[in-house]
Amino acid sequence: MAAAQGQFSDHSNGTEGTGSAEGGSVPSAFRTAVEALRAARLRPEIEIDPTPPPKKLAPYAYALEAAAVDGEDDLADGRLILLHDPAGHDAWHGTFRLVTLVRAELEPEMAVDPLLPDVCWSWLTGALEARGLSYGEASGTVTRAGSHYFGGLSERRPATQIEIRASWTPREGLGSVPDAAAHLAAWCDLLCQVAGLPPAAPGPLTGPGDPGPAAGVVSLPQRRGPQAR
Repeated sequence: MAAAQGQFSDHSNGTEGTGSAEGGSVPSAFRTAVEALRAARLRPEIEIDPTPPPKKLAPYAYALEAAAVDGEDDLADGRLILLHDPAGHDAWHGTFRLVTLVRAELEPEMAVDPLLPDVCWSWLTGALEARGLSYGEASGTVTRAGSHYFGGLSERRPATQIEIRASWTPREGLGSVPDAAAHLAAWCDLLCQVAGLPPAAPGPLTGPGDPGPAAGVVSLPQRRGPQAR
């Protein structure tokens, strides 16, 4: 299984670090949440790496990018960002916020389904609820875009992409810290579902109490080839 590693950024002073105690400027709640993300154990189909976090969304941020793979093919990819504002944020109704982008290439005939955006959004909320996670203030968009090729590119098959952009406020638990690892695991469930991978067998992914993804979840059919980047 893949382990999430990476860096986080303390934007209150414009510096980046690896999570050490140097300077002591990073709030303990944020540090604990980041350590949970780094320690999360994920499905073997997930390849995950750190990526530079945004610098203007919150005083503290940590970001990961991931891909759901089948052999050498990337079937879906995305980014998950953990934001923290110790002073709280009126729009979040909390001090933490998760922001995500997930995208995958679809079969052209699937993209014409008028229910596809609603189904994709339900996959996000369903992934969170399947792991028993409480959250609030969820918002986002589901976008589908198609490309048709002409002239010298006419031999290429039409391509259609689905893109989910969303954010939500995780419930804060003991020590005002959300269960960041479980939210990451739920997000990876969504990534695999959009990729068309079958649900994982129930079992611990982020800890002994993790029920694993829900059984009987309907995924998109598996892709024809690698995800274009």
